[in-house]
Amino acid sequence: MATAKSSFLDTAPSARHPLAARGQQEFYRTMTFQRLSIIGVGLLGGSIGLAVKSKSSHCSIMGYGHRPATLLRARERGAIDQIETNAAQAARDADLVILCTPVGVFPHILAQIAPILKEGAIITDVGSTKRSVVRWAAESLPKSVHFIGSHPMAGSEKQGIEAARSDLFEKALCITTPNSATNSDALGRLESFWQELGMRTTRLSADDHDRMLAEVSHLPHMVAAALVAMQSDQALPLAGKGFLDATRIAGGDGALWRDILLDNVDNLRGVLGRLRSQLDRLEQMLNPQQSEELRQWLDHAANKRRSRSESSNSGE
Repeated sequence: MATAKSSFLDTAPSARHPLAARGQQEFYRTMTFQRLSIIGVGLLGGSIGLAVKSKSSHCSIMGYGHRPATLLRARERGAIDQIETNAAQAARDADLVILCTPVGVFPHILAQIAPILKEGAIITDVGSTKRSVVRWAAESLPKSVHFIGSHPMAGSEKQGIEAARSDLFEKALCITTPNSATNSDALGRLESFWQELGMRTTRLSADDHDRMLAEVSHLPHMVAAALVAMQSDQALPLAGKGFLDATRIAGGDGALWRDILLDNVDNLRGVLGRLRSQLDRLEQMLNPQQSEELRQWLDHAANKRRSRSESSNSGE
């Protein structure tokens, strides 16, 4: 693959950069952008645009969508500079193209933009599954561009451009999914982009990503939705903050989550089996003879949850 000679962002602040010691915010102000194309300007796409504009005013952002009213609102909010309802035209001359539509639309979008992409362009996505999009990109995109999957672990149960925030990605984790064919320069530039939006980055293979996210993201959404679905009309009005906290993510977009779940069925079947085993064990412990075992089980879960919370707060 050809290596891109220009980047949408300069390299991230580091000891080798002359501005590193003078502060991250000054570095952002002096940063030189080229052209960014955001395919889908809802919550994540809009938040990316707002975050980029909060760091630098030198990046021209093209926004694509099929609803003109949404595009106009995104421009009014300052998330994008230009609007386009044709995906190929939106990606023309872009240094970085970010797919922010539902996963199920990716094959169509990739096929549309493939002929128009400039040499050395970097294409990424914000999807919650990675094996399929890596395969689709390999099948659709020319060898002269670089596709690298991204999954910024930031979001909200809220939807649309009105919910977009410039600080959505601050201190959150972004997973990239390079493989043996990934161009190292393109990968470094992409990770610098997410870091400059305030994110931490880590790398996983697409297979490992989908397997692990089935546990910590996709299954929890299914469980939250099931908890809401099982409530009786009499009980639900009594629900307090604990129930609302536990089921917050069930308020997400159904079509988006349908595509995610159906794209990771094999991994989800495995983790559903493990969940059933835990629920069966819990049911068995619901008797006075196993009260101590029940306490230990609950304490173990509480300690595990507390440990994760402390790691998150420390920025690990």
